[in-house]
Amino acid sequence: MDAVSFEVPDAGVYGLLGPNGAGKSTLLRMICGLIQPDKGEIRLFGKPANPHSRKKLGALIDSPTFYPFMTARQFLFLLTDTSGVRADIESVLKRVDLVSASNQRIGSFSLGMRQRLGIASALIAKPRAVILDEPTNGLDPDGMIEMRDLIRHLAQDEGVAVLLSSHLLDEVEKVADRVAILSHGRLAAEGRVSDLLGGGEYLWLDVRPLNPVLAKLGDLAWKEGNGLGVRVPREQVPELVKALVLQGMDLHEVKWIRPNLESFFLAETRHTQAAGV
Repeated sequence: MDAVSFEVPDAGVYGLLGPNGAGKSTLLRMICGLIQPDKGEIRLFGKPANPHSRKKLGALIDSPTFYPFMTARQFLFLLTDTSGVRADIESVLKRVDLVSASNQRIGSFSLGMRQRLGIASALIAKPRAVILDEPTNGLDPDGMIEMRDLIRHLAQDEGVAVLLSSHLLDEVEKVADRVAILSHGRLAAEGRVSDLLGGGEYLWLDVRPLNPVLAKLGDLAWKEGNGLGVRVPREQVPELVKALVLQGMDLHEVKWIRPNLESFFLAETRHTQAAGV
């Protein structure tokens, strides 16, 4: 891990992204105090991290494990007893929508219910910030929607800072306000999702023949699929289309392409790899 610096805002969702081996899990464990960094500093709530400040931090790292013979309510009461934390168990169960299933044995829970119980375990101490590592891992579409709604609720309605790590980039794009992309232990990109994606919009043309148009536009265009991608200001598009038609080009489709988080992620990590970082 080298030259990695970012700040997770209050009452927001921050996405931590990176390919396998990029250092995401190592970084999360450092924040939780499970691994000590060789250099640098981790600050929680404006101060250097210490055991006291970490009590205000909830975490769900890796797949949660439970006693299958216990009910959800019994398990949460066990956590409060062993940790010495005072908690309103009923309120926590309500926050993760497990009130109706609270007296079921955990062994009968679906994967989505187990994930929500894992988040409940992270919330019993009323944390100011929560770390969620792959919270939608293995969930079906309905489970993903429920988890997405829960993450939004924690940040927007309860003011909790959420640090979210996931390989499901489309899910991160739907809930995260900002993201950091790690590649080979370094920070490849960081910022608001809207800012990172907003500058990459381009025009796509399904035009024939391709090569004359490519030669005419020069460095502004490139082959993409069965058409051309073109970097051009929106106000110049009508003149471009008119010129192509007047020159006898066969124009089938014209549309704007806005890159998603996945395409941006692949571009940034490949750039870092190509640079030999």
